[in-house]
Amino acid sequence: MTQALHWQKSTFSDGGEGNTCVELASTPTTLHLRESDTPDTQLATTPAPLAQLLHHIKTGKLTAPQA
Repeated sequence: MTQALHWQKSTFSDGGEGNTCVELASTPTTLHLRESDTPDTQLATTPAPLAQLLHHIKTGKLTAPQA
Protein backbone atom coordinates (compact mmCIF):
# COMPACT_ATOMS: atom_id res chain seq x y z
CA MET A 1 0.00 0.00 0.00
CA THR A 2 1.38 3.42 -0.96
CA GLN A 3 1.18 6.12 1.67
CA ALA A 4 -0.21 9.50 0.56
CA LEU A 5 2.30 12.27 1.15
CA HIS A 6 1.39 15.38 3.16
CA TRP A 7 2.98 18.29 1.27
CA GLN A 8 3.98 21.47 3.10
CA LYS A 9 4.73 24.76 1.38
CA SER A 10 8.00 26.49 2.19
CA THR A 11 7.61 29.67 4.26
CA PHE A 12 10.16 31.30 1.93
CA SER A 13 7.75 30.90 -1.03
CA ASP A 14 5.00 33.25 0.18
CA GLY A 15 5.75 36.29 -2.00
CA GLY A 16 5.56 34.86 -5.51
CA GLU A 17 2.79 35.00 -8.07
CA GLY A 18 0.87 31.81 -8.82
CA ASN A 19 2.37 28.43 -8.09
CA THR A 20 5.99 29.38 -7.48
CA CYS A 21 6.72 27.57 -4.26
CA VAL A 22 8.79 24.68 -3.04
CA GLU A 23 6.95 21.95 -1.16
CA LEU A 24 8.30 19.25 1.16
CA ALA A 25 6.85 15.95 2.33
CA SER A 26 8.49 13.29 4.47
CA THR A 27 8.23 9.65 5.40
CA PRO A 28 10.25 8.04 8.19
CA THR A 29 13.23 7.48 5.85
CA THR A 30 12.80 9.82 2.87
CA LEU A 31 12.36 13.52 2.12
CA HIS A 32 10.39 14.48 -1.00
CA LEU A 33 10.70 17.88 -2.67
CA ARG A 34 8.74 19.38 -5.56
CA GLU A 35 7.82 22.70 -7.14
CA SER A 36 4.13 23.52 -6.95
CA ASP A 37 3.97 24.36 -10.66
CA THR A 38 5.20 20.83 -11.56
CA PRO A 39 3.83 18.61 -8.79
CA ASP A 40 4.34 15.36 -10.70
CA THR A 41 8.11 15.91 -10.76
CA GLN A 42 9.59 15.06 -7.38
CA LEU A 43 13.04 14.68 -5.90
CA ALA A 44 13.47 12.05 -3.19
CA THR A 45 16.46 11.98 -0.86
CA THR A 46 17.47 11.22 2.71
CA PRO A 47 18.23 13.89 5.33
CA ALA A 48 22.06 13.61 5.25
CA PRO A 49 22.64 14.42 1.54
CA LEU A 50 20.08 17.23 1.65
CA ALA A 51 21.74 18.74 4.73
CA GLN A 52 25.12 18.55 2.98
CA LEU A 53 23.72 20.27 -0.13
CA LEU A 54 22.16 23.06 1.95
CA HIS A 55 25.42 23.51 3.88
CA HIS A 56 27.39 23.90 0.64
CA ILE A 57 24.86 26.40 -0.70
CA LYS A 58 24.93 28.48 2.50
CA THR A 59 28.72 28.53 2.70
CA GLY A 60 29.24 29.34 -0.98
CA LYS A 61 31.07 26.07 -1.65
CA LEU A 62 28.65 25.00 -4.37
CA THR A 63 29.85 26.11 -7.79
CA ALA A 64 28.42 25.74 -11.28
CA PRO A 65 30.01 23.07 -13.47
CA GLN A 66 32.62 24.22 -15.96
CA ALA A 67 31.54 24.01 -19.63
